[in-house]
Amino acid sequence: MKHAFLLLTTLGLALISQISLAQTTHNGEITQVQGFGEAVEVANGNVFIGEPSNVQIPGAVYIFSKQEDEWTQKFAIKAEDGEVGDGFGSSLSAFGNLLMVGAPDKNDGVGGAYIFEESEEGSWSQLASLTVLSDSSLSSIGSSVALAEGYAFVGIPSFGNGAIAVFKDVNGNYVQESMIINPDTSQTNFGYSLDYDGTNLVVGAPSRNAGAAYIFTLENKEWISKATLSNSGLSERSFFAGEVAVHGDMAFVTAQNQDKIGAVFIYKNTINGWISSGRLNPFDGTPWHTFGSSLGIGEHEVWVGAINDNGGKGSIYRFVMNEDGSWDSSSKLNATGESAGDYFGGSLAIDGNTAVTGLIGADYGAGTAAILNLDDAGEWTSSNIVIGENVELLQPITNGKVECEGGAANLFGCDKVNLISFLPISEVGANRGVMLNDIWGWTDPETGKEYALVGRSEGTSFVDLSDPSNPIYVGNLPMTKEARSNVWRDIKVFDNHAYIVADNAGEHGMQVLDLTRLRAYENEPLLLDEDAHYPNIHSAHNVVINEETGFAYIVGASGGGMSCGGGLHMVDINEPKNPTFAGCFADPSTGRRGTGYSHDAQCVIYDGPDTEHTGKEICIGANETAISVADVTDKSNPIALSTGSYPDYGYVHQGWFDETQTYFYQNDELDELNGTVEETRTIVWDLTDLDDPQVLTQYFNDNASSDHNLYIRDNLMYQSNYVSGLQVIDISEPENPQRVGFFDTFPFTKDAAGFSGTWSNYPYFNSGVVIMTSGFEGLFILETSPELINR
Repeated sequence: MKHAFLLLTTLGLALISQISLAQTTHNGEITQVQGFGEAVEVANGNVFIGEPSNVQIPGAVYIFSKQEDEWTQKFAIKAEDGEVGDGFGSSLSAFGNLLMVGAPDKNDGVGGAYIFEESEEGSWSQLASLTVLSDSSLSSIGSSVALAEGYAFVGIPSFGNGAIAVFKDVNGNYVQESMIINPDTSQTNFGYSLDYDGTNLVVGAPSRNAGAAYIFTLENKEWISKATLSNSGLSERSFFAGEVAVHGDMAFVTAQNQDKIGAVFIYKNTINGWISSGRLNPFDGTPWHTFGSSLGIGEHEVWVGAINDNGGKGSIYRFVMNEDGSWDSSSKLNATGESAGDYFGGSLAIDGNTAVTGLIGADYGAGTAAILNLDDAGEWTSSNIVIGENVELLQPITNGKVECEGGAANLFGCDKVNLISFLPISEVGANRGVMLNDIWGWTDPETGKEYALVGRSEGTSFVDLSDPSNPIYVGNLPMTKEARSNVWRDIKVFDNHAYIVADNAGEHGMQVLDLTRLRAYENEPLLLDEDAHYPNIHSAHNVVINEETGFAYIVGASGGGMSCGGGLHMVDINEPKNPTFAGCFADPSTGRRGTGYSHDAQCVIYDGPDTEHTGKEICIGANETAISVADVTDKSNPIALSTGSYPDYGYVHQGWFDETQTYFYQNDELDELNGTVEETRTIVWDLTDLDDPQVLTQYFNDNASSDHNLYIRDNLMYQSNYVSGLQVIDISEPENPQRVGFFDTFPFTKDAAGFSGTWSNYPYFNSGVVIMTSGFEGLFILETSPELINR
């Protein structure tokens, strides 16, 4: 199937000799979850596409070749010593039957670079792993690479003010010949970008101090600086030299933020040296256009990506050089079927009649690529949009429990927690690039079936757990039409209805779904629509429900509607399909903005030791800087009872009462990441007196992962702690919690602070099954061993 491209012709000149002074940074942000298409290359009939950021497998480069009218994947190559997070595929350069690949995150950020060779039979093998020799510590090796006959160049922009390691091909062995150090101490990031045409080496240094590019040539076995390419009209935020290219006697340097729109500056090699020769601009440029996001050079043409053009879909501008050397017209390529945020033109490479561009934001940030061909009529079309296929990605685990034996269940680390089954994201209604987030459970009172309610970036999935070894995806509720996909979604249940909110999602509101409709499932997943919609909030971080009173408490509301300062937005849901606003509560002495913002909360009918408040409806809020204790019995007159904090908080995130309502266990999401603590920390609050919270103790787990959501049942605390997975902690002695089991959903890297891995869990099914989401992995159905339950 061919994808047509719209070709537009300029109405005026694209070459501008004067440079405007006004500029600023663009406001587009790209979060890539796999990085497919971040770097692309074309050579020798092959198309190469990097995928450096996949969290489950080491970085990879996918090699495509043309079969009839379609480009199909031929190989997927990785470094022989590849590891998850190595960034392999972040930069690419090809020459003949050789491919050079940068891996700037290898070895905890030291970086590296590799050269692969294609055999006569068409297979690929690693020819060399380049070792950079230096007397000083190195980092980000391979951020940029360039390969040509006899030489390989490796950019190291974080080495001092930046450097280039030069390797010479000696009978197939690449030996470091020299190191080109940044010649200009006023610029940093030297080596961020580079290109070599066999004669001239151009190196970009897009520093905050305007930026510059440098031309080097080889003379008497030394690389001599021949020119510094800069411009007096640049401001410090132009990102000048973010991309560079050299072809014959011409060099091209991008500045994607120049004049808020972007520009490409042209330099020409003359008898008087390298001189400014003009500037390419988009003929229809608008602010935040990011013209210059990428750069591709053909024989007589220049392609320039502008990822924020076309409503965030992205565009490519094609400039063709006339016989007299002028550039007096341009045209534009836009792929059909794009969506805002796809960022068509995010990367570029051209060779003859073939070009490739990365749609680096497509598929919710996973990335895709379009391979373009020049037809006989002189028009560029795309034969297909491609993605990488890799058999190493996670597969379903069903048809029988996997016992935790020898510290593992399948490939997942564990102790005293068994894996009943596992469904990867693709098996629960999620598209490529979508991540899972929050989770809750529901038991059908009529059938007794247990269901997992699973949050996704763009909707909610429903999974039948009546046979937990063979879970069935039974339904999908998409996000509201006015909303946008987002990282955060939260679900709670009351009276057989699900209540769903989403954060940073635009005008999402709160969805209400009658869960008894799941009984209609017959072999095909149900496409559900909401039964009611609560519009009084737009986005919200969470929804808390007190099933004893029939009130929902929306927290962290923002973006429109009645936010209640981000505190408790109280909703009467006793008529489940008719949610009604009941009041606001916020304690402005808490929260980062002084509005009483609450990130999460638990609301109960109090039956703890503080008899002064027995029978009242009490909410404990986790409010970023402190916990907040409030009496919300009277929704028209809620009362702030107390707050509690501690001097080294990072982010007071979430917490839960023990079953006696004496102690409140609270996680801090950012203290590990900030370096405040070296191990996962849980704060244990003594709430014997609700008017005077006291820290009882701090519990430290034996790794540095960031903690997230926790829930308590039968003196066991179930913590979802990102990269270390589910932690099962015995709290029968509140002052001395002890870990008694765990299950690691993210075995791909060592445990460390950060946000990969598990999001949340739900341990309240009568069957004893524990369900858990893991962001880019999927849905885990687990059980704790009998010795934990019967301890």
